[in-house]
Amino acid sequence: MGTIEYSPILEQAFFDQSPIELAMSLLGKILRHRFKVTSGDDIWLSAQIIETEAYYINERASHASLGFTTKRKALFMAPGTIYMYFARGRDSLNFSASGTGNGVLIKSGFPFLQGHQTQKMLATMQALNPGKDGPRSVNKLCNGQTLLCRSLNLKVHQWDTKQLDPDHLRLEDCSYRPEHIVQCQRLGIPSGRDGHLPLRFVDAAYANKATHNPLRQKQPEPGTLKLFSYPEDASYPLSLL
Repeated sequence: MGTIEYSPILEQAFFDQSPIELAMSLLGKILRHRFKVTSGDDIWLSAQIIETEAYYINERASHASLGFTTKRKALFMAPGTIYMYFARGRDSLNFSASGTGNGVLIKSGFPFLQGHQTQKMLATMQALNPGKDGPRSVNKLCNGQTLLCRSLNLKVHQWDTKQLDPDHLRLEDCSYRPEHIVQCQRLGIPSGRDGHLPLRFVDAAYANKATHNPLRQKQPEPGTLKLFSYPEDASYPLSLL
């Protein structure tokens, strides 16, 4: 594999933040997974994180709120432990955060098309995650938690309860910071499971490439959507403090 310039790798200490803080800090970071193509060469499949969701053990949407099980073990491990599970039968990626049982879901990303081998990487991601009628468009490759995992070839059986490994799966800081962050309600939370909590975070510059564009809501309910530039301006639900 040719020489590639990488951004600094984030260490495990980065994850020792509250779920809300970690969810915001993850926006703009680069996920890279090493993959062996049919030619025998290795290639790094890469996506920039554009959407996250925070989960606390003391709110009912969290898997950890249901108690410890072997399957949920990762959420009770050190911050930065990978928690993967099947969402509607497909792989989904999370990281444990500070506080027992807390975590952050990587909700969506966008292919990171900077550096060498980007076209080869993109073609590989499209082959791993094809559309119904041909290659999936760049905008649709990673715009959902399971689509992201398919495009990066991340599997539950390989990574659940594991730590990031610089030689195979890494998180990098390319020095990008969102100009504006959207805070809103999480997606797909069943009724009665604290779906009203504003614990979803989206890089506003990529809002139209997220799972669902939160800025397209014509009349959001009061208190359900917030746009800000600085993480310290985020809302912290009192029930979680």
